[in-house]
Amino acid sequence: MIERDKIRRDGLVDLTFSLPADIRGPISVVGDFNGWDPYAHPMTPDANGMHTAVVPVPPGTSVCFRYLAHGGIWMDDPEADAYDNRGGIVHVPPAAADGEPAMPAGAAAKTMGAANAADAKQNRKVKA
Repeated sequence: MIERDKIRRDGLVDLTFSLPADIRGPISVVGDFNGWDPYAHPMTPDANGMHTAVVPVPPGTSVCFRYLAHGGIWMDDPEADAYDNRGGIVHVPPAAADGEPAMPAGAAAKTMGAANAADAKQNRKVKA
C-alpha cells in the first residue's frame, strides 16, 4: 500500500509504503530516492503489524521503487501508478495553490467519470 500525505512545512510530501505483516524477516523500500540503498529506509512494524517506511519526496516528482526482502527477494507493489524495468513508479502531484498536493490526473478523471456516469443514470431516470 502507498499513501501520499499532505505537504509538510519543509515543502516535502511523505510517501508511506506498507506491506502485510505475514512477510518474514527484514524488508526495505529502495529506489531512486535513496540511491537503491537497502539500509536507507528499512521497514518497521506498525501497531497493526504492517511493515512500514516513510520516505519524504518533493511534490511534482515521480519516484521508482521496489521492496527488498530477506534473502534478496525483490517485490513490486500492486498499487504503484506505473511500472518500468526498474520497478514501480509513484507520481507525487505538484502542490496546488492552497499548498495541498494536487489531485493526480488519473484520480480526477476517475472522479469525473463516476460523476458523469451518475448524472447520466439520473437523467435516464428523470426522462423515463
